[in-house]
Amino acid sequence: MSGNLHQAGVRFLRLLGRHAEPIMDAYLSGSVADQALEPAVEERLVKDGILYRPEPGADLHLRRAVRALLEEALRDDRNRQIDANTGSALATFKTLAAHYKEARHQGDYAAADAYLGELREHVYAFGETLGHGIRVLWSRINNEFGYVGTLNAKIRENELAQSQVSELLAGLELISFEELAETAGDLRELRRLLVTSLQRTVSACSQELSVVQGRLLELLGRFRQIRGRTRLLKGWLLHMEQQPDYRVGNHAAQPQVPQLFNQAPAILAAAAADVHNPLQEAVLLALVAQARSLQPAERLSQAPGEAGEFVLGAAEDFEVVANPIRVAVEAYFCRVIDSGERLSALEYRAQHDLPWEAESWLYQVIGGYEGLPEEQKECFELAPDGEHHSLYSGNFIIRDVKLCLIL
Repeated sequence: MSGNLHQAGVRFLRLLGRHAEPIMDAYLSGSVADQALEPAVEERLVKDGILYRPEPGADLHLRRAVRALLEEALRDDRNRQIDANTGSALATFKTLAAHYKEARHQGDYAAADAYLGELREHVYAFGETLGHGIRVLWSRINNEFGYVGTLNAKIRENELAQSQVSELLAGLELISFEELAETAGDLRELRRLLVTSLQRTVSACSQELSVVQGRLLELLGRFRQIRGRTRLLKGWLLHMEQQPDYRVGNHAAQPQVPQLFNQAPAILAAAAADVHNPLQEAVLLALVAQARSLQPAERLSQAPGEAGEFVLGAAEDFEVVANPIRVAVEAYFCRVIDSGERLSALEYRAQHDLPWEAESWLYQVIGGYEGLPEEQKECFELAPDGEHHSLYSGNFIIRDVKLCLIL
């Protein structure tokens, strides 16, 4: 393993030394054109992860790791890129965009091109940083954190990766493309960098981070399940060490098998008749016919006796008890007939000290009025007393009802 890594590192460093001139050109100018490299050299540098093409048709750029290596080796503070959070990157984008717009407005096109190239490099570096972080997470997931030796260490590494994914997603949520569109204005180059290209990069990274987060949660659940079973097994082994004379009983002979040993599926699956299945109609009709034909054995053994004499007796007297509230409503109607005046239902209830609640009494009065025959209902007028609802139209709140005769 170490020998292969050593050979790969030596080959990579030799490749850097062999193609040092185009690499430095890409570092100083920000990019290198396709015409400046031979096709074989370009393919080799792209394949080994030294150069990359951020989008179709664009020039080749240095990878973030190679650029960081050169910045650290050359102590180049001017082009040093700080791997900061998304907020810092957004502030850098807005600042460089403002510099570009100001230089363009003043007619200093050389400075404007320089600012635009620097902004383009920062935007591409931001996308490369996100892609590099996602590749690191996938590499850690694909080997299932195999570089740690214990299961608890795997769980801690998984939780660390989840926190990193959450931080990346929280950083991406800070990006407001409406603000970036306002910053870019109507300048085509700025809109292509800050809106089109950046939005495509952020969308792809967000989708891949969601997949990474789901995979991490799946791994964490499996690791915790393995840890739980491992603890159970260790506890069992410790119990066996402390109780060497312990013997496992015949759990299958018990009426209630413990859930730990009851892992086998049921021999007979649960079944039920499907009354909606036409194929089972004949079987169900046969079962119903058999069920109707079953009679008690005593009833079948006894012969039917002769019918005795039937005597019709007098019917018992009974009295229907009237509902008290209904009787009170009838008395209320009779009082209206006797007086001939409009009478309030709640006033009548208060005068006679009726025990029922006001709402129940009003419901009963309205029900008694609606239950009258049509020819009798035409002799009365039931007027509700209340107001319309202040918020909901069409709703009328009844506070009281008044009954009177129609002459």
